Amino acid sequence: MSHPRIMVLGVQPGTPPFRIVEIDGQVVGEARTLTDVLQAAAAFGITVHDLDDPDTVRWVGGDKLTWTVRRFPQERRERDERP
Repeated sequence: MSHPRIMVLGVQPGTPPFRIVEIDGQVVGEARTLTDVLQAAAAFGITVHDLDDPDTVRWVGGDKLTWTVRRFPQERRERDERP
């Protein structure tokens, strides 16, 4: 498995939710959108041509379109059953 320079970690709860971005193994900030990821990469001199290329970006806990916290089925069921 390759070691891409950019890692976008799983969605964290917040208002709005966010994902932590690492570049070259160092946390560089939070991303709330794809644009934030691209801006962080550019700040480190990285041009991203393909966000789906695993040699460029590794998306942890979802893909480039995952920007909300996933709920477990039990949590959803309990929420939906509340009066």
